[in-house]
Amino acid sequence: MATPLTPLNPHGTVLGDEVYTTLGEAILDGTLAPGERLRDHDLAERLGISRTPVREALQRLERIGLVEVSPNRYTRVSLPNDKLISDTDEFVAYLMGDCLHMALRRCDDETLAILVERADAIVLASRSDERVVLMEATINFFAVVSQATRNVAILTILREAEMAIRRNLSQWHPFIACPIDRSDRYERLRDAVAARDGDSAQALVRELHGFA
Repeated sequence: MATPLTPLNPHGTVLGDEVYTTLGEAILDGTLAPGERLRDHDLAERLGISRTPVREALQRLERIGLVEVSPNRYTRVSLPNDKLISDTDEFVAYLMGDCLHMALRRCDDETLAILVERADAIVLASRSDERVVLMEATINFFAVVSQATRNVAILTILREAEMAIRRNLSQWHPFIACPIDRSDRYERLRDAVAARDGDSAQALVRELHGFA
């Protein structure tokens, strides 16, 4: 649900980071709608801050694609096109497959148990055939996977790209429409995770996204 922008009162955080997060989340929830013009003085006034951190946040949001700028014409919320959505899905499928391969090789038994538990949740969500529930379960699973890679470069890229990924895949639908066939593959993925079979798990992630 869209919520109005309100004055910031940062505690223990860098103001620029908080402005970046606040404006990014406002784009994700629709408070700042696709195509909406973004004027730094208006946003600064709404947030109760100076224009400098707003300008810096807008520049960062442009770099990850949530904002588009035409010099001397406009700064506005971007709208992802079909190509960007498809490319983001491909990026996530390949990266998460690689991450899972790494994680299964490196994680301890306690983390593995969490991964299996979250994979079970994905299977249940797939069987219920509820897109939003399935997406949430998948996000929860890969949140653990990414941390379990212990790869600083991957974690840095994901931290910077997270909002763009969430926005670009907000209307994601499973590649395999049939819940029975899809759930069968998720069950195989769960078993591969439990067995620490990184090769099979990696291949199944790509297959589930249509990149086998």
